[in-house]
Amino acid sequence: MTISTANKARESAKLRSRALQHEIMALILERGLLPGDPLPTELELVDELGVGRNTVREALKVLQAIGIVDVRHGYGMFVAKKKLDALAVTLEFHARMSLAHSGREAVELVDVRQALESELIAAAVDAMTPESLAAVRAAVEQMEADAARGHSLVEADREFHRALFAPLENALLSNLLDVFWAAYSGMHETLSPDAVDLAETSREHRGIYDAVAAGDKELATARMRGHFDGIRGLISRTVGQ
Repeated sequence: MTISTANKARESAKLRSRALQHEIMALILERGLLPGDPLPTELELVDELGVGRNTVREALKVLQAIGIVDVRHGYGMFVAKKKLDALAVTLEFHARMSLAHSGREAVELVDVRQALESELIAAAVDAMTPESLAAVRAAVEQMEADAARGHSLVEADREFHRALFAPLENALLSNLLDVFWAAYSGMHETLSPDAVDLAETSREHRGIYDAVAAGDKELATARMRGHFDGIRGLISRTVGQ
């Protein structure tokens, strides 16, 4: 087989696999299955879709990797619950890799987080309850305590952003924030520890909290934007730009 013929065969196999993936997803939709519902077995899919078992198995592997199918060994296959783990891994990898070069992907990640959180913080202020506000305050206080001890702020920082937008009760937003945070957390390990000003970072979050607590949506939005501007500057210093 020539190289050209081999390449064509591989492309043809990829196209067949993609088509089968879409057929399996269409089957899930047509049957009205929900996250956690069982899927037909491999053999049942082979009979129903008229393809080989290995072909079905490869398609299921891809669907598992992208979070459509959940394979539980010994139990069967299920429609996966809403997770974006694969996206988080991809974003983290490219963001961390970019820090050794231009830092472009890392900055793009910050740009998207900034746009999302700055746009939605006003709605979060409107939805904030006393209990929700107490959770945000607790995260700020933990950040301040960690900063005073010279400890990492990563976990308290994550809890701050989670608690801030929890009142919106938007599952997709929560998942996206988790994705961006997982990617940023991994990227943060690549940054020089000396480059992170712990006290300043905790002050920025205290400022955001104060604006939210005062119900000042305009100030909260401005301070959230400023917070991400600071992260962008940190990345620039890391890559030497």
